[in-house]
Formats: sequence, C-alpha cells, structure tokens
Amino acid sequence: MEKAIIQTTDLTKVYVMGSTEVRALNGVSLSIQKNEYVALMGPSGSGKSTLMNLLGCLDTPTSGGYDLNNTVVSTMSDSELAEIRNKEIGFVFQTFNLMPRLSALDNVALPLVYSGVKKSKREDRAEEVLSLVGLGDRVDHKPNELSGGQRQRVAIARALVNNPSIILADEPTGNLDTKTSVEIMEIFEKIHAAGNTVILVTHEEDISEHAHRIIRLRDGIIERDLVNENPVSFAQRQGLL
Repeated sequence: MEKAIIQTTDLTKVYVMGSTEVRALNGVSLSIQKNEYVALMGPSGSGKSTLMNLLGCLDTPTSGGYDLNNTVVSTMSDSELAEIRNKEIGFVFQTFNLMPRLSALDNVALPLVYSGVKKSKREDRAEEVLSLVGLGDRVDHKPNELSGGQRQRVAIARALVNNPSIILADEPTGNLDTKTSVEIMEIFEKIHAAGNTVILVTHEEDISEHAHRIIRLRDGIIERDLVNENPVSFAQRQGLL
C-alpha cells in the first residue's frame, strides 16, 4: 500500500491553564491516504479542533509523532511549520478570512506571493482557480461586493492556488444557508474527484455525509472511524438521482 499522506502516532495535546492541565487530545493514531475524503466530527470539547490545528501545522503536539507527505512535522519550529503549511495545505475557514481591501484575484494570489511566484504567473494561476470555482467573472470584485457563497468560493480558490497536498476545511458551510451549502459541497466533491485529499471538520451530520470516511472524536480520542458506504452526492441532494 502507498505510504499515507497523513500519519499520526499517539498524538497528545495538553493545555496548561493556571494549575490545571486540560488534555485536549489523548493519544490519537490516524492514517489518511492520498485522495481520501474524510470528515472529522465530534461535539464541542471532543478534540476535533485541536486535531485539525495539529494536522494543519497550526500547532505542535505535546507528544507523539506526525508525518505529513513523508515529512516529520511534529518537531518543527514555527517558521518551518509556516513554510510547510504554505506548501502542503490549503485552508478553508467558516469565516472565509479574506482581506477586505483586496480583489478576489489578489486574495487568491496571496499564498503565491509568500511562495515567491512572479506577478504575471500569480495572476494567471489565480484566474485559473477562480474560473474553476465558477467565479471567472468576479475577479475584480472585493469581498463586500460578493455574497457569502461567493466569498467561500474565493476562499476555496485561494486554498487550491498552491496545488496543496491537502485541503483542510473547518466548518466551511457554517455561515451559509442550505442551498448555498449544497453548492459549496458540490465544489468539494469536484476537488476530491480531481485527485485532492479533502479533510472536512464539521459538527453537521448532513455535511459529513458527503465524505467517504467519517472519524468521530470524543474526549480527545477517536471513538469511531467508519467508511461511509453511500456518500451523498450533489446530484442526490438536487433530487436528480
């Protein structure tokens, strides 16, 4: 079997708050293969956000190992983590996290600035991914000129612009109405079909049903890890099948 794109071994995360220790993760071992579509679920306080932060190289574990695409990242410095984040991971957040004064094109191109890509190539690539998410005619619009669904499409395009190994989406439909949520999930379906690894963090059962594997956390451990035999497709949600 091909080596997993994500491999964690006995990951723990302990937060010290005054004289109290809070064990947010309590020994999580997990393998995710390339081109999997995984939903991380769990109630508030289950550890799913902590796990997402570790998988996204936004934080380091208290103990345990983490290999990301054949690179040991669990012992990296903050600057090394920032570099691997920009190269390997595309983030999509519930609150979009767009720069309000920049156009859609410039928002999407931003990760390429940090990668040292020339301006002309940045703009070509940003236009390409904006077209991919259905916003080829909105490249010059600023976030306040776009709907919530369009803003999330810009955020998805920004996540894709660096050709990352993994798309990590944290409650990507949390601020959207039902119809728009379905449209956004269609985009993730297409991203997965194109060969990307997608990890979705959600507390919504209907959103998790789009994933092909559902991992449920509780009290800092994996409670269940199941293959979803019948993932919901966009066509099914539209009543086309």
